[in-house]
Amino acid sequence: MEENDRSIGGYFEFEHFYGEEYHSQALALNCARNCLAYLIEARNITRIWVPKYLCASVRNVACKYGIECNLYETQSDFLPAWNSITWAPSDYLYLVDYYGQLSDESILDVQAACGGRLILDEVMAFFRMPIPGIDTIYSCRKFFGVADGAYLYSDATLERELEVDKSHAHMDFVLGRCECDSNVFYPASAQNNKRFADEDIKWMSPITHNILRAIDYDRVGQLRLDNFRHLSKRLDELNELKPIASTGSFMYPFLTSNGDKLRKQLQEHKIYVSLLWNEAACYDGYAGRFARDILPLPIDQRYTLEDMDYECDVLLELMGYLNRD
Repeated sequence: MEENDRSIGGYFEFEHFYGEEYHSQALALNCARNCLAYLIEARNITRIWVPKYLCASVRNVACKYGIECNLYETQSDFLPAWNSITWAPSDYLYLVDYYGQLSDESILDVQAACGGRLILDEVMAFFRMPIPGIDTIYSCRKFFGVADGAYLYSDATLERELEVDKSHAHMDFVLGRCECDSNVFYPASAQNNKRFADEDIKWMSPITHNILRAIDYDRVGQLRLDNFRHLSKRLDELNELKPIASTGSFMYPFLTSNGDKLRKQLQEHKIYVSLLWNEAACYDGYAGRFARDILPLPIDQRYTLEDMDYECDVLLELMGYLNRD
């Protein structure tokens, strides 16, 4: 009988699921930054424009591949400030759909302005389907409990074999939070984020594929939308932004003065509001203001409307708009 690597019997592994992934038609890679790396290599990009209001990881990818990376300013509507860009015909523009707030029309206008050489970052808008003809990047780790995973829509082809990622050694923080307080496994979560700085472009791990086939995306998308709308009812009047709700919203972006101070006070109440892209906080203009003072309030599928009310109550009390007995 011919030998093979099949094994029958023994202990059970993690259960297998047979649903469909939300972005089943996309290329499934190990992380969002490697979606960009894939495009740099496949499209032979030599110079790219990246917003100041963004984490350094995108710039680090450009540095890793030896391409020129220039920074542009972001306007109040989250679109590029074109007067800060000196465009050359072969340049690419990296556009971020912050909190899923850009319209299709505005994205298509940007695509036209840069001659089609556009890379759209939808890391904050997992549930928004791509616009045909635009290279588009999504992250799984920003929305679900997985250790790796990203999607790329593109007709670009990388002419080399890729390794398949393995995530079994990096799942402790995901599994641990099911049974313990988040602080116990926060260092492991942070370490998992850091490891992708040195990871090569790989296909998504089988474990992550499996988990993503088990998710009820309709339920998740609706819960996020309901929670976002609930915060909107209570906070929109105080919010310097006028955020638009959409199915599967990422977080509710609340812009206020002294946002950085409020962030630290919320943490004392065990409401953890990230400082997204602290590297941008030192900039003048909208990039620095948004980085410092936008509070990305959690609205994800783990929480109920009662949780949203508690979150609002604490925030409003800290701001002096609510006095609780």
